[in-house]
Amino acid sequence: MATIRDVAELAKVSTATVSRVINSNGYVNDETKKRVKEAIEQLNYLPNGVARSLFKGRSQMIALFVPDITNPFFPELARAVEDVTNQYGYTFVLCNTDNDNDKQMDYLSALQQKSVDGFIMVSSSMTGEHLQHIQVPIVALDRIISPDMSSVTVNNRSGSRQAVQYLKSVGCTRIAHIAGPEHVDNAVYRMRGYLDEVKDEDWFNSSYVVSGAYNFDAARKAAMNLLTRHPEIDGIFAGNDLMGAGVLNAAASLGKKVPDDLAVIGFDGITMGETVTPALTTMAQPIYEIGKSAAEILINQIGTSDSGVVTEEFNVQLIERQSTLRKAETYEQ
Repeated sequence: MATIRDVAELAKVSTATVSRVINSNGYVNDETKKRVKEAIEQLNYLPNGVARSLFKGRSQMIALFVPDITNPFFPELARAVEDVTNQYGYTFVLCNTDNDNDKQMDYLSALQQKSVDGFIMVSSSMTGEHLQHIQVPIVALDRIISPDMSSVTVNNRSGSRQAVQYLKSVGCTRIAHIAGPEHVDNAVYRMRGYLDEVKDEDWFNSSYVVSGAYNFDAARKAAMNLLTRHPEIDGIFAGNDLMGAGVLNAAASLGKKVPDDLAVIGFDGITMGETVTPALTTMAQPIYEIGKSAAEILINQIGTSDSGVVTEEFNVQLIERQSTLRKAETYEQ
């Protein structure tokens, strides 16, 4: 098996020069670079994916950017992307970005140096302008980055309207909303869906909308304050299931019975919703399907050099569980 020293001897250069050519790190003149590449090819020296990409122009590597790996939604999403990328022979790289632009740009720079073939991005801080220099396909997932970029999302606004309509159908007459971050487009659409259904109600109060930051602890604190200030609230639509779990915790701390005193519905359909007590009713995203779709779109664009914009929007589905079901039964009686 050829070694880097064999390549250096054949190309009549140092091993350091061979390393610089392979890793695209440091200056090497074109003539020398050509000799090194020819030597690598002649000796079939392919120590890793980086060297292989030197000739094929591909690393067989796909990266997924997520903003918060501690949110159970994103590991479930990542599993789908990983399954599809592995099926097609790609290496899967998961990057936790904290929605920090500097961190995202650092990841982008490092992965481009490794000749990554494409990116799937869940980001609320990146824009088309930030990504205009990227030379490989990008697919936005869960939220839209730019109208000029392929994306896979769900019907956030109409799904949220359905959630509020459901709370009304089970007898709720004072419905509040624990909202996600203001800068996240899917959180904005979910809040708009809530407002579509309640803004013209006689009982609606703008203070019924509070931020839970898509976070368990923040949502728990917000719900504690909300329910203390407005004990008349008998239904809460949480913008994601993690916040829904925080609402359930707050209700228990305040001695409110769910669903008898307070009905709670979330959004996402993560596995956690089945394991909390009471189990959380939710507007479930087809999490595996949207991750799978994003990966397939990206792989197709990599394989065909297709720069066309593909936009897919999936529907969410109501899943009734104990956080509303008893109230539904009581109301129907």
